[in-house]
Amino acid sequence: MRSTTEYLTFNVPKRMDFLNITPRISRIVEASGIREGLCLVNAMHITASVFINDDEPGLHEDYKKWLETLAPFDPSPERYHHNRTGEDNGDAHHKRQVMGREVVVAVTGGKLDFGPWEQIFYGEFDGRRPKRVLVKVIGE
Repeated sequence: MRSTTEYLTFNVPKRMDFLNITPRISRIVEASGIREGLCLVNAMHITASVFINDDEPGLHEDYKKWLETLAPFDPSPERYHHNRTGEDNGDAHHKRQVMGREVVVAVTGGKLDFGPWEQIFYGEFDGRRPKRVLVKVIGE
């Protein structure tokens, strides 16, 4: 079995946003030379997410609204105990928990093996600073 590891860095200017990272992940898979295996994509920060869904702008706006309803941004220490440590991102931790940490996609014939409309997204919930994403491709 062979493996390839790469790290991507994102610096999203907004506090919350979603980036379609599928083209970058596809290039890594193709460059790896692995024809059959798995591709792990993992957000390496506790206020960011990697998830799979449709690349439809209305859906993304719905997610943002829904997440803000579930865990509204509030920098005060009254709503989130985490903010009592001097942080202001308690909401971002909750949003990441809901959206997930990582995805695993099958590699078939040297390409990501998706269902209809599936794309990989980086979700940012406490932006304005660089954060890493791990991409690991394993297989034959």
